Amino acid sequence: MSQEGEQEQSDRKKYEFRKVIEDLKNYDGSGTQLVTIYVPDDRQISDVVTHVTQEHSEAANIKSKQTRTAVQDALTSIKDRLRYYDTFPPENGIVLFSGAVDSGGGRTEMVTNVLESPPQPIESFRYHCDSDFLTEPLEEMLADKGLYGLVVLDRREANVGWLKGKRIEPVKSASSLVPGKQRKGGQSAQRFARLRLEAIDNFYQEVAGMANDLFVPRRHELDGILVGGPSPTKDEFLDGDYLHHEIQDNVIGKFDVAYTDESGLKDLVDNAEDALADAEVMKDKQQMEEFFEELNAGDRATYGFEQTRRNLVMGAVDRLLISEDLRKDVITYDCGECGNTDREVVDRRKSTPEHTCTDCGADVTATEEDREDAIDHLIEIAEQRGTETKFISTDFEKGEQLYSAFGGFAGILRYSTGV
Repeated sequence: MSQEGEQEQSDRKKYEFRKVIEDLKNYDGSGTQLVTIYVPDDRQISDVVTHVTQEHSEAANIKSKQTRTAVQDALTSIKDRLRYYDTFPPENGIVLFSGAVDSGGGRTEMVTNVLESPPQPIESFRYHCDSDFLTEPLEEMLADKGLYGLVVLDRREANVGWLKGKRIEPVKSASSLVPGKQRKGGQSAQRFARLRLEAIDNFYQEVAGMANDLFVPRRHELDGILVGGPSPTKDEFLDGDYLHHEIQDNVIGKFDVAYTDESGLKDLVDNAEDALADAEVMKDKQQMEEFFEELNAGDRATYGFEQTRRNLVMGAVDRLLISEDLRKDVITYDCGECGNTDREVVDRRKSTPEHTCTDCGADVTATEEDREDAIDHLIEIAEQRGTETKFISTDFEKGEQLYSAFGGFAGILRYSTGV
């Protein structure tokens, strides 16, 4: 499989894992009755079964009958799932979740989920029983790779933050007390200039302190530091050796940036395109820039669920672009009166709405079998047609537009279809 194909499969798996994690995080257990087990791929299944059997026996000592029954039922369910595996788990291991979760009205339902082959290897065996499922280790695995420190400053303000994979995270900000260049109330020009230089120096030290506090603890993880601001300011800051020497040595570029508030961090990432050529966010930007170029030309771009789907079915989509933040279902309505098929995209959390056939006006109902994840629906067609799928971050302007203005679905076409 090509590198692009491997990345596409990885992005698809990450999306599927994120969906499951989001559901798991919404579950609540009454007391410590939700069981999570992380199993590395070098741990024998028989050892895990032995551990689960022991925990089941020890759970008999739980005083609360409700909690005792719930924990033992969860462990029994996990033990049943483990029978599907041979000597060892799949590559990278497995994570098992099971427990009685609140289903409303004072009732509970048993939920059991098994996630195989996470994006990174599970490092060690872990058994966890609490009122919530333990998802943090999985969330860390799913975090976008690449870590850059960001600093934007002028003599009035500064902002410091992270570029983590595709996500820009502002963390700290500061405002300066540097006076303007005009002389104030009777002070001599020399005295005023000296005080102003002292204030600038103090502000640079404050900004460096913020950056050092943020970056030094993670200096061994950093892929680089980017510094932005107007030409004299960023040069003075870097040339003055204000930063910790290990952070200073990790600066991979300085860039002119017009703004130094939180929006300046995004401008910094945009202007550092060459330095960040391999960063995930730049790959997303390139995809969206090509989409907008084709959209403006009016020939080889599509957007919206139905138009994108129709182009996919025709085999005309070269790359399917999907917003990472999209959480939608598609409902298929088959009209029994005229045979027409309609589709409606709804928020995943909303119930299935009633529908009127667009051809004959008849009322059409749909069952849960007629409802599926909208992204899975399109990706299945894309895979059949040899179409690449790209998940696009919302942490830059055009990525946000894909989500908010184009419904989260778009495509770059192989040829114009008129659809």
